Amino acid sequence: MARRKRNECEEDNFQASSSKPRRKSELASGALSQKHLRRNTKPNDTTKEEARPILSGHPKSTHIVSSPSLLRKALLRWYTTVEGNRGMPWRKTYNPNLSTSDRAQRAYEVVTIQQTQVATVIPYYNAWMKKFPTVTHLANSSVDEVNALWKGLGYYSRGKRLLDAARILIRDYEGKLPDNAKEMEANIPGIGRYSAGAICSIAYGERVPVLDGNVHRFFSRFLALHAPPKSKAALDVLWAAATAMVQDDVDDVDHPGDINQALIELGSTICKIRDPMCGDCPLNRWCGAYNESKKRSITDIEDLCTLCEPLPDGQHGVVAYPMKVKKKKARTEVDVASVIEWRSVDDRQFLLVRRPDKGLLAGLYEFPLTPLDCDSTSNGWGPTLAHQQVVDVIEDSVTPYKKEEVPRGLRHNYSGGSDYRIVDVVLLGDVSHTFSHIKKTYHTQWVVIEGGIKPPLLKYSQPKPEHEECQTSQNSIWLSISEVTKANISTGVSKIWKLFMTIGAERSDCE
Repeated sequence: MARRKRNECEEDNFQASSSKPRRKSELASGALSQKHLRRNTKPNDTTKEEARPILSGHPKSTHIVSSPSLLRKALLRWYTTVEGNRGMPWRKTYNPNLSTSDRAQRAYEVVTIQQTQVATVIPYYNAWMKKFPTVTHLANSSVDEVNALWKGLGYYSRGKRLLDAARILIRDYEGKLPDNAKEMEANIPGIGRYSAGAICSIAYGERVPVLDGNVHRFFSRFLALHAPPKSKAALDVLWAAATAMVQDDVDDVDHPGDINQALIELGSTICKIRDPMCGDCPLNRWCGAYNESKKRSITDIEDLCTLCEPLPDGQHGVVAYPMKVKKKKARTEVDVASVIEWRSVDDRQFLLVRRPDKGLLAGLYEFPLTPLDCDSTSNGWGPTLAHQQVVDVIEDSVTPYKKEEVPRGLRHNYSGGSDYRIVDVVLLGDVSHTFSHIKKTYHTQWVVIEGGIKPPLLKYSQPKPEHEECQTSQNSIWLSISEVTKANISTGVSKIWKLFMTIGAERSDCE
């Protein structure tokens, strides 16, 4: 079947009860691409009927949750048997008798674990709640304290947004998260529709849906929806299904937070991306993908689904859903990373600079980086670039490296505190690290500065309170070897440091 135009898919919103039937003439002309017409229409054709594509062959009602009450009962019956299996400390039995303050505290406990994976988040959650047990504790902290606890979890900007949100809650909401999803999504940074639905349904009992990756996958299979998964039309169908589960034919004893958590648990543990455990699914008897062979064929073209695209050849059954889309290729970036060290007879300090508060790895520390053209080689950088990186951060004058003047390993004891020079630049090798959308290569070099009795003054620097011997500014800091390991650095920067510790720290001329 020819691929239908995307805007046609988006015209059909597929609300649970409001889809209007399309006239046959509209369907024939709208669902048929011009490319298909040219390929299938012969010169003497006098009608378009012969060129009409073979459509997906199932009714629109396939993508509507019917009898949600029956599904809820089966789902919640299963959920009660598995609720505590994964030992999630934030998962608690709903108590309708909690006070307003207790419910707000419950909301705070839930918000910290949104958009994280259970396998990795539990120890972070425990550490977080120990350090920041309430919104007030979080609001009174610094971004460095937040990043220190978030280190290694990924999505570093989320920690900063949680801090910003806590301060807004103290200022505008008496330290309590709003008790409705609409207001929470509109006014609290970092909280979208899914997070607002999860928090408000679990903590406040509001009947609002959730649609994370797990629930998206489950409903795509349950409704046998084979359409571009991020298209508006497909998302409308999936959100409508999730809404039906918490709002249609409801029983007061069915807590919406339990329903939503059950759907998430089902998608995470049973309806998995690979090797789904369909035999253990409490809803398999109603699942469209699982019972694909039982789909009824229809002859009424006005009731025909025009959203789904045909399954690719060789794909069938549950794992064919959701529709596979070609992932955007990660772009390639190359940076020069300089491990800049100042050393004296009895001290070694390393320079870290802080990333901007917004964007990738917001607020984390890293070694000075300089972007390169992806076609650059390691021979195109070295002492000249190293000196420029030093000048960009260090206030004191530093003499560039000249190999013929300063033999490698020769130690100097300069007087006067401002007579600094680069005495060595050593190429350490390449470090690779892949983000979700960037494949990064760090050409890594080790830059050694000597001179003075203290590290060079950093631009706009002030003493760091907890380490008075270190100098810091808004964007840069000197740290000892042991402090670098503990600093708020990303996984990629940790790899650079590991390379240095393997090669540079073991060189006898640096001791």
